[in-house]
Amino acid sequence: MLKALYAAILALLALPAAAQGWPSHPIQLINPYPAGSTTDLLARALAPGLSARLGQPVVVVNRDGAAGSVGVAAVARAVPDGYTLTFTATTPLIVNPMLRGDLGYSRDSLEGICQTYDHAFALIVRPDSPLRDLPGLLEAARDKGNLQFGHLGIGSIQHLAGVSLAQAAGVELEPVTYRGDGAVVVDVQAGRVDFGITVAAFAVSQPVRTIALFAAERSPAFPGVPTVKELGYEVSAASYGGVLAPAGLPAAIKARLEAACAGAVTDEAYLAMARRTLQPSQPYLGAAAFAARMREDAAGKAALLRRIGLLQ
Repeated sequence: MLKALYAAILALLALPAAAQGWPSHPIQLINPYPAGSTTDLLARALAPGLSARLGQPVVVVNRDGAAGSVGVAAVARAVPDGYTLTFTATTPLIVNPMLRGDLGYSRDSLEGICQTYDHAFALIVRPDSPLRDLPGLLEAARDKGNLQFGHLGIGSIQHLAGVSLAQAAGVELEPVTYRGDGAVVVDVQAGRVDFGITVAAFAVSQPVRTIALFAAERSPAFPGVPTVKELGYEVSAASYGGVLAPAGLPAAIKARLEAACAGAVTDEAYLAMARRTLQPSQPYLGAAAFAARMREDAAGKAALLRRIGLLQ
């Protein structure tokens, strides 16, 4: 134990000198979501641009589990030397520590380098579902007593969106947890749950029907599909993210990463993936603006969790 602590202290003391020659070997970009997820696609589109600007390979590694907390915890424990980063939505960092005290990290364990995406979410049903629109779905919930919906874990944006909608509409909606959007779609198609809430970009290519969007505005990818807010329900479902690092990253390394990120999001490979995943036209935020958004979002999410009874 003392030996490990001593090694960690020596590593931290060596950081300022190491920053001068950084990076000297490959960088690991941990994605705390499954391979093939929307976040995974964006991470893999961004990595080549980062590599080109930093002069070292940036390797995307999937470490999913516990609604993103497994991968985020691994990065939070890493030495802040710029070689272990995460590409994640902010939910595991902001919401999960509010709900659980055994994660091994807090919101202050990571610091934002750059925001590169901002997701919308889709409320999906199977193609032949009798639930044709959101008003009909909510009416069915009132008549039946409750409906089941698939989501990505307690405290995930999908979960918070569904529970908030139920509260706003005064109905019972029973959440059912899955490990990824793909698993949600499979059970929606099979009729094992009444509906699902997934990242909107994922729903576009799936054999499901989208009946409402959790988004600030309508999407051209879903002609004629209204937003939940448009239908009269003030439900927030903001999920945004990008590159984050363990807290304590040397300023020189942070500045290089931020500059590399600002360039990489302008590469056509990333822009093409951003279009494919239905990103807004200007999702990028630098480190300072990203940090400010996370602070504001943390306050809003805490209020939401209290309102729906998940936080005292």
